[in-house]
Amino acid sequence: MAIEPYRRLLALPGVRTLLLVGMIARIPSTATGITLTLHINNTLGLGWLEAGGAGAATTVGMAVGSPLAGRFVDRYGLRPVLFVTTFAQLAFWSTAWVLPYPVLVVASVVAGLLALPVFSVIRQCLTALVPPHQRRIGFSLDSIMVELSYMTGPALGVLGVTQLGSAWTMSAVAIGLTGSGAALILLNPPIRSAEELSAPAERVSRRRWLTSGVVALLGTAAAATFVLTASELALVAAVKGAGDTAWSGVAIGVWCLYSLVGGFVYGTLPRGASPLVLIGGMGLLTVPVGLVSGDWRWLLLALLPAGLLCAPGLSSTIESLSRRVPAAARGEAMGLHGTALLIGGAASSPIAGAIIDHGGPGWAFAAAGLVATGMVLVALPFWRRMPDEIPEERPVAAAV
Repeated sequence: MAIEPYRRLLALPGVRTLLLVGMIARIPSTATGITLTLHINNTLGLGWLEAGGAGAATTVGMAVGSPLAGRFVDRYGLRPVLFVTTFAQLAFWSTAWVLPYPVLVVASVVAGLLALPVFSVIRQCLTALVPPHQRRIGFSLDSIMVELSYMTGPALGVLGVTQLGSAWTMSAVAIGLTGSGAALILLNPPIRSAEELSAPAERVSRRRWLTSGVVALLGTAAAATFVLTASELALVAAVKGAGDTAWSGVAIGVWCLYSLVGGFVYGTLPRGASPLVLIGGMGLLTVPVGLVSGDWRWLLLALLPAGLLCAPGLSSTIESLSRRVPAAARGEAMGLHGTALLIGGAASSPIAGAIIDHGGPGWAFAAAGLVATGMVLVALPFWRRMPDEIPEERPVAAAV
């Protein structure tokens, strides 16, 4: 049965609870971006440029803070990092609605720097709970949970700001993030497996695991979010250009459903695939989407092949990273993976926006697919020289 691998996975101690808590905990995090944007645009009465500036400030903070949070988790454990980041999110989101715009931008950088590391923490803990031969299934199921969170959080953010106002919505985000942090603190899932905990304590040099191959893998992850962000903007622009703006949410939801199906099927396959093959294929399949003209529903159908590779491509990068990084540095590596995803999305937005403005959505699909494919081709030589597993090395005592 196709469902049997997932049953065996969920039968592992702690996995079912971790995935369920992770899905719920990610919902308020996925609502933060749209909530802040609509607050600046609707409540403060400022333009999209100012809203984008605040979003960029948050992204910069998160890109820097994600690997730092992971490094602190590796050194000091999960709970101290969760305490600090949960309090920081409570402080920001409970007061952000009264801040003037210049102060809000500065505070957004700090809030991004001290963002609750729920995405990287769940993946790090899932690696500790799941044996290597089941990690592909585990990360595939986790990618499905992420899609469900993204289908819920932004929609709730839009609904809250438009119906209740940004003050109430930001307060709700503060409560949600605080609850997420508190749930993870109480759950306190392991960040290393029992075998890894029984091994001698070690402090791993970054030069040992942050090789050119790992950098190539992170660049491939950035290529995935580059093509996904550009495709989302181009799809919304196509729906809006047809005068059906109200259907934008439905179109995005159907596109997310493609990814859900692809992630589920990928987890049941007897063998996985290289992240370069999956993400390169996603880029290539996105290039001809722009050739579809007429009704945007045909455009949405044309996105099906690339959409099916979305969750498998992203989950394969996490699985590959988990095999190539020692347990003592896994948190920092997962944080760098999150930074790579942020960089890919942040770089894609202005490029795709400019192409849509001057050439139309069709050219944005083609350009995004070509850029992602090119990034994968650049990574290919470094990937071929990287071993499948990190080589064993005598651990360096923590006291050194």
